[in-house]
Amino acid sequence: MPLLEVRNLTKSFGTGTQHRRAVSDVSFDLYKGETLALVGESGAGKSTTGRLALRLIEPDSGTVVFDGTDVLAMNSGALRGFRRNAQMIFQDPFSSLNPRMKIWKSVAEPLVVHSIGTRGEHRDRVAALLDSVGLSSHLIDRYPTGLSGGQLQRAAIARALSTDPSLIVCDEPVSALDVSVQAQVINLLLDIQSERKVSYLFITHDLALVETFAHNVAVMKSGEIVEKSSVADLFAHPREEYTRTLLSAIPDLPAREVTPA
Repeated sequence: MPLLEVRNLTKSFGTGTQHRRAVSDVSFDLYKGETLALVGESGAGKSTTGRLALRLIEPDSGTVVFDGTDVLAMNSGALRGFRRNAQMIFQDPFSSLNPRMKIWKSVAEPLVVHSIGTRGEHRDRVAALLDSVGLSSHLIDRYPTGLSGGQLQRAAIARALSTDPSLIVCDEPVSALDVSVQAQVINLLLDIQSERKVSYLFITHDLALVETFAHNVAVMKSGEIVEKSSVADLFAHPREEYTRTLLSAIPDLPAREVTPA
């Protein structure tokens, strides 16, 4: 059984002449320990799809089933439990952490929200989380302005891991980082998946990242999924002209082999 089953999701914004369908009849499955990449150009509907999957925004129609339970039918208590098991890493680490809060308090926020451990234990838990993502404990009392972009994104990953989720939606998690730092964060995410068997819904416009990071891929264009396959099949035998155009834009870079889920 898939960990996440998305069926026929549709979402529009605006009214009248400003009405725009952002996501149209989107369906996919994501299995435990697997990475599914949603790839496409800006405005394709990828980020909206990720937010719909986590019920951060409500769809116009469609279904989202997580671990056998209908997410869209959940009451507030059940939805709270779902959000403990399904976290998100946002694109911009500089805006995803509160600049007025010390790093350890930002990372501890999910622990407070979901009543995990005592407040007295949170600092030690955060120190262990920061260590697990390669951040030194001496950064724990710094504010976000005292960290680099790569360090901030590692802190954001630590925050996402704090509730021990089985699903993480990664919304362009390295696009705001330098190329050398991108590789470090991607390798960290791969290591976390290997250790924790977490599933990633990985949103990106960069097919080069898909080749190194994902197991399966869904190509989005204008709010619709136009092609789905394993990464190996997509790169070897793309069916859609749009997919071939995206592939043709990839620079020749060595790929890191992804262990099958």
